Amino acid sequence: MHVSKKGWAARAATSLLLIAGGVVAVAPGAAVAAGCAPEATHSDAKARPGRPGHQDPNALTDAQVRQREADLSAVLADRRRPAGVTTLAAVTIPVVVHVIAANTTRAGGYLPDSMIQQQMAVLNDSFDGGAVGGAGTSFSFQLQSITRNVRPEWYPIVYGSSTERAMKAALRVGGKDTLNIYTGELSDDLLGWATFPQRKLQSSDGVVVLGESLPGGTAGIYSLGDTATHEVGHWLNLYHTFQGGCSKSGDQVADTPAEASAAFNCPVGRDTCTAAGLDPITNFMDYTQDSCMYQFTPGQAARMSDAWAAYRAP
Repeated sequence: MHVSKKGWAARAATSLLLIAGGVVAVAPGAAVAAGCAPEATHSDAKARPGRPGHQDPNALTDAQVRQREADLSAVLADRRRPAGVTTLAAVTIPVVVHVIAANTTRAGGYLPDSMIQQQMAVLNDSFDGGAVGGAGTSFSFQLQSITRNVRPEWYPIVYGSSTERAMKAALRVGGKDTLNIYTGELSDDLLGWATFPQRKLQSSDGVVVLGESLPGGTAGIYSLGDTATHEVGHWLNLYHTFQGGCSKSGDQVADTPAEASAAFNCPVGRDTCTAAGLDPITNFMDYTQDSCMYQFTPGQAARMSDAWAAYRAP
């Protein structure tokens, strides 16, 4: 069943949650999902990428960020659009979901339509903002089609492999404005990865997510559908909130507080940098559990609009 986030971003002046026999005070203004206490340990088999031994494919070096930011500025300048002031009319993104499976059983990755429809609802709630408590963006998502592909040679989906490249080359459809999502079992305990936008469309363009991270899946604290939200954020040019650590530029968004490293579970009150603001643990671009994250910021919404105008607008 899809657990809607509508309503659970309502703030409590001060809430108390039991954690491992103790009590944690939730700071005023924090969002609390009903029945979802922060986890005390990494108890799930899957974890957001970034834990020791599992490099996140979307973690960039400082040099890569500089190169990407220079290119974004150049493209916007060519189109006479100053960064940070792009205003888009509502954009509806067509979505094609490719289910990759070893066989026709749920255990083999063969997901039902209901999970995909619920994932679409999560994406639309998340990017609408008003439904969950974050900033609204220009983007909504419309499912165009679902393909089901029983291809044991593609399962699990292995990041960076020749089989991943072959899979995407065979399946990807649409232009730069079409979101292709691939679901399946993934390599290296990853929950997902995405391509950042670029000038020339590549067959690799799209988002890959663990099938069981969709709403109603078996991925534990990562089964409310926010892995897809996180990865679509990358697809629309957002970095992690902790990109660059406590440095001034960080994730290139001014209204996300600086964060030294990824946050896991739901560490309320975490503050890893001396700059103003607690760590943005409720932001979709951190690593916290699904019940903890619920927002994009206005700055992130503007950055996604800039990137759409630069790279993905048809």
